[in-house]
Amino acid sequence: MLVLSRGRDEKIVFPNVGITVQILRIVGNRVRVGIEAPPQIKVLRHEIVSPSDLEVERPESKSSGKLTHELRNRLNTATLALHLSQRQLQAGLAVEAEGTLQKALQEFESLEQSLARAKQRESVPLVKRRALLVEDNPNESSLLAGYLQMSGYVVDTVEDGLAAIRYLSERAKPDVILLDMRMPRLSGPQTVSSIRCDPKLKGLRLFAVSGTDRSTADVSIGPKGVDHWFSKPVNPQKLVEEIDRSFRRPRVLV
Repeated sequence: MLVLSRGRDEKIVFPNVGITVQILRIVGNRVRVGIEAPPQIKVLRHEIVSPSDLEVERPESKSSGKLTHELRNRLNTATLALHLSQRQLQAGLAVEAEGTLQKALQEFESLEQSLARAKQRESVPLVKRRALLVEDNPNESSLLAGYLQMSGYVVDTVEDGLAAIRYLSERAKPDVILLDMRMPRLSGPQTVSSIRCDPKLKGLRLFAVSGTDRSTADVSIGPKGVDHWFSKPVNPQKLVEEIDRSFRRPRVLV
């Protein structure tokens, strides 16, 4: 538990919350407190506080909704305590103000600990998704594989549809396949048909990346065909964004 220091120019810092509290001046029973806070925490003199100022914006968080709600409540409690302590100081109630400020600091400490735990969880490396790139042009294959790897994917490459079918029969199923359409030995449409007919590969994400006109290709968009069609020249950033987005959508399986 934090204990409020009344030493002049002493600071209490909450780095994860972005809050710094500093005792600026002590004169008799009056204490001047400086508070640095991020934009979502409004710290105002009580003379200019309006009801809308007491609303605290929802902090950004990648954690669960329960944690976000908890953080918002703690921010609200701490902010109200700061406003009350300012008013008590203005009224010369230094002892009461110190107690109220102590409550605010305890809330900030609790919030700091919660954010630190959330950061620690987010810093744990995630298991990378695996992609199979099926492309007969070695330059295109190497460059796109490099971009996917820089985007967090583990990438294997094969040169055509026949090699892809062999890969899928011998290796663990990848999370996603990026597939050219015009290839030797086994074309893209034939490869798609073979994959969609295999019960063991049900639900596998397939993305067409091809210079072939989609209107002339005998490949549908959907569970029996490809999930999405990207025409060359492809924008790799949009390609990766769409692949990532597909993992956040529920799968429709036939």
